Amino acid sequence: MDNTISKFIELPVQKRVDFWSHQKIGHIRKLSGTGMASEIFVENNESLRILDNIIFRGNKSHAIPNMDIQTDTMLAGMKLSVPVYLGDMSYGALSGNPNIAIAKTAEITETMAGTGEGGLYGSVSGSKRIFVQWASARFGVSAGSLNQGAAIVIKIGQGAKPGIGGHLPGSKVTHNISLARKIPENMDAISPAPHHDIYSIEDLTQRIEALKILSDKPVFVKVAATNYIPYIVTGIARSGAAGVIIDGHGAGTGAAPVTVRDNMGIPVELAVASADSILKKENLRKNFTIIAAGRVSNSTDAMKLYALGADVVSLGTSILIAMGCIMVKKCNLGYCPVALTNRTDSSKSLDIDFAVNRVVNFINGFRSEMAEMMGKLGINSMKELTGNRDLLEARNLSGETMELLGIRYGNPVDLDPVQGNFEYDIKYLNSLINKGEPVMSSMGSNAPPEVDKPARIIDWLRLDGAQVTRPSIDPYRENINLDFYLSGGDLVISMPVIINVNGADKNVMEALEWASLFIGSVTIDYNPEMDNPEINFPDINSGKHRYSFIASGENLDRNVDGFILEEDRYTELKITEINDILGKEGIRENYDLILEVSRFRNSGDIIKYLALGCDSVILSSKIFESGLENNYSNLNEKALNFLMGIRKELALLSGAMGISNLQYSIVGNKELLRSVNLDSSIGKAINLQEGGSR
Repeated sequence: MDNTISKFIELPVQKRVDFWSHQKIGHIRKLSGTGMASEIFVENNESLRILDNIIFRGNKSHAIPNMDIQTDTMLAGMKLSVPVYLGDMSYGALSGNPNIAIAKTAEITETMAGTGEGGLYGSVSGSKRIFVQWASARFGVSAGSLNQGAAIVIKIGQGAKPGIGGHLPGSKVTHNISLARKIPENMDAISPAPHHDIYSIEDLTQRIEALKILSDKPVFVKVAATNYIPYIVTGIARSGAAGVIIDGHGAGTGAAPVTVRDNMGIPVELAVASADSILKKENLRKNFTIIAAGRVSNSTDAMKLYALGADVVSLGTSILIAMGCIMVKKCNLGYCPVALTNRTDSSKSLDIDFAVNRVVNFINGFRSEMAEMMGKLGINSMKELTGNRDLLEARNLSGETMELLGIRYGNPVDLDPVQGNFEYDIKYLNSLINKGEPVMSSMGSNAPPEVDKPARIIDWLRLDGAQVTRPSIDPYRENINLDFYLSGGDLVISMPVIINVNGADKNVMEALEWASLFIGSVTIDYNPEMDNPEINFPDINSGKHRYSFIASGENLDRNVDGFILEEDRYTELKITEINDILGKEGIRENYDLILEVSRFRNSGDIIKYLALGCDSVILSSKIFESGLENNYSNLNEKALNFLMGIRKELALLSGAMGISNLQYSIVGNKELLRSVNLDSSIGKAINLQEGGSR
């Protein structure tokens, strides 16, 4: 039986909204089949994604012939026929033949390819049009490999998981991967969160200089698009790097913790515009290359990113789709039906010639669409396009977002923060309950507000990832303190999570009480609609603790240990209000502010509420019961898994933000939060800046 994949297979039904919709995949497949332009100036009027709410101005009636359009540019001393970088996908994340196909495509189309972390595979090592990656674990790195290709990339971070290292599951660490990466077979390959020889911008400068001396090649730095991107990029530019790869929120990956992927980082369009602006302001933009990565789904996306300031765009997921990816999102498991991300020892393999043909066609069609759009805009070179924001107009974007993007045209619009109904992520909860480990997934995020419709204000907020300006902390190798002291220090819990068992099935209640006791936390049994608003926690350390249930900051009872705030549409505003009231009186430290939460997406919610000013959260037992999916077997084990999984995810998020003590570093620390096109009045009320702002 021939197990070589040499054709596209039918797309599965998409059961929920996905950024990579059948429409997007169909467009990519059409380009990869014909090599000719298909769709230009693509619009999506229903999308809340910032890039989709940027359009090109004017009637686009110019008619410069495609043959007169110059889409070429220079990168690392080599001419590119089109400013495209074929993203950093490693041997291990991919199964070998796709790596070869990507490198061959770069040679044929005169573009550039990134090797990703993990060494060079087969004929890839002989390619001249590759960027060789130097990541925190140094897997497969040698002086010989660093001297291959056109340039070196120091990977500090990536958009799918800012602040944490790469993760190749043990199931994919085959004999061949073991040899390539020089690691044991069948064991998870988890790269350190930081480079342990890069803890400052000065350290980074030394590494850049050392690699330039070793290889006599330009050195680029890859970072995630995070809150402090303006400072990070200026530091990189001053360090002697040739350029930066900025990887935005939603970028694809072979494996990442869902809670990190969905809550950290900002969209690449905000980061690119911010980086371009500050580099120009600091006179650092000349001869410094910005490569924009993350969710570049078509040539229209690319054109907008060029106009916002990118010199080159990186294509990753779209390249996989051009080779046949059908978005089953099991890359981390090694069971890819189209032989792109399967185990390297699988009997199924990708036909290299088929893959090369399809990706070459895709790049040619992509370039043709770009040329057609440039002609209609009346420009005939990349020099006229790059950073030309006067070509752009905004719609449905806040004034702060427009200002950061540098777009002058269009009227500011503040959107209602509630755009959809909240639904539990049952798949996430079920995995947490059954495994007790951080939930892993692959490909990019579908989190709100860009894909899933936001149902809460926190859905518009992003957490910061530590990189360059401060080191992240590795929760797999270093201790992170998650203990919280409540009630003036008398009540100590092992993490800022309390379970409300009111209304729970008797067996569920007992399981959650046992699991909470086991990990050193507490449960409570209360209903916010009870006549008596005072809540008594169990006697866990030194007697009972009195908390008052409140709906707002009005008439706060000062004779209690703290307040339990009811969750509603304006929860985030009320948290700020109560903190401000108590803060102005100088008594905030005397009281705990605990938020009752029934709408729980994942552990990132907890961190966001803490950063806004809560001391802990109370999770409804209904969250746990939803994840059970009516399977009530082994309840003690599942309850313990649920709490331990959340605890491990909180440690991952803390480490990614560079925090070693959660209570003392996160509570009320809004510098670790940024908003993404949030209603301006709400942003000001909760005192948050736009992602990528200075």
